[in-house]
Amino acid sequence: MVKINLNYEKLEANYLFTEIANRTSAFIKANPDAPVIKLGIGDVTRPLAPIAVDAMVKATEELKHVETFRGYGPELGYKFAKKAVQDYYLAYGVEVDFEEMTIGDGIGEDIANITDLFASGNTVLIPDPVYPLYKATSLMDGQHIKYIPCTEANNFLPIPPDFASDMIYLCSPNNPTGATFNYEELKAWVDYANKHEAIILYDNAYERFITDKDKPHSIFEIEGARTCAMEFNSLSKTAGFTCVRSGYTVVPKELIREGVSLNRMWQQRQTTKYNGAPYATQRGLTAALSPEGLAQADENIAYYKRNVKLITDVLEEKGIFYSGGHNSPYIWLKCPKGLTSWDFFDYLLKTVYVVGTPGVGFGPSGEHYFRLSTFNTYEATKEAMERIRTIL
Repeated sequence: MVKINLNYEKLEANYLFTEIANRTSAFIKANPDAPVIKLGIGDVTRPLAPIAVDAMVKATEELKHVETFRGYGPELGYKFAKKAVQDYYLAYGVEVDFEEMTIGDGIGEDIANITDLFASGNTVLIPDPVYPLYKATSLMDGQHIKYIPCTEANNFLPIPPDFASDMIYLCSPNNPTGATFNYEELKAWVDYANKHEAIILYDNAYERFITDKDKPHSIFEIEGARTCAMEFNSLSKTAGFTCVRSGYTVVPKELIREGVSLNRMWQQRQTTKYNGAPYATQRGLTAALSPEGLAQADENIAYYKRNVKLITDVLEEKGIFYSGGHNSPYIWLKCPKGLTSWDFFDYLLKTVYVVGTPGVGFGPSGEHYFRLSTFNTYEATKEAMERIRTIL
């Protein structure tokens, strides 16, 4: 009889965002006239940078003509896309070789797929709370999870423990708390990983939202990171590519464990199991990372940051504790009246028709907290917060 991967049995019955969608759909079905506003899942609402769209349209047009038609592209990414990523890193003083990067469909896919490189049974450190993908993919692969509590006491930033581990997930700015490492705090993790020959899987999806000068935009700004870290980035939040799906992963050549190059392993994995990101998408990525593309994308980020003030003004007025927002598109607030995360979710949905994200869905330490996203429109966010103000 066939053997199946029973590690899937360790997963929750419903993924966090699936559960939110199910509860919201059930409410709307029962209350079809309720004007529901969603400040939950972190999807964007602003249109893509015009230069990126124009580049993708042009690339698609090329496929209509014999002279410019293209078939399979390079599995690891076109050189023009890699050059755009390389130049983007150079703006932060980080040098990345073409052979160290791969162009893909986004962070979620690459983080889930790169665990193919690691045998089951590793000890994995996961910040608590944090994006639930890390836990899910680790459980699927048979890894042993240890949570690192991130609370008000440590400003929601994980601190290296006094015991060894094999793999570490870090996300800065953190989803959901918005907490962001400074250079010294991130250096502590790099030193810890090198000491224990561990690997840091660094989720860098929200770095474009960082405004503080003392916060790094890449783990490779930290001395020693090239021997212990791999970094994942996405254009989903940098340039609003949630529908397009585009991102890149950097695995340094110096990253070697058990005498094996993880850079070479990742390339082998991708060239075997992946045929590469679409040509038109990579043209869009290249345009989005150009100076003009980034300027246009930054206008959208500035728009979302206006929503930060709408949310935090109400929370401050009502004396509700929160973090995030400054370097992050998410606001992490403490549920009022001692409510649990899901109780507050139901309370908001049923009384003022606003959907958020229960903090406990990001880990045990997220209980009694709640995440609000700033990615909706200004008008919808303003209306949502006017409603919330009446019940806090």
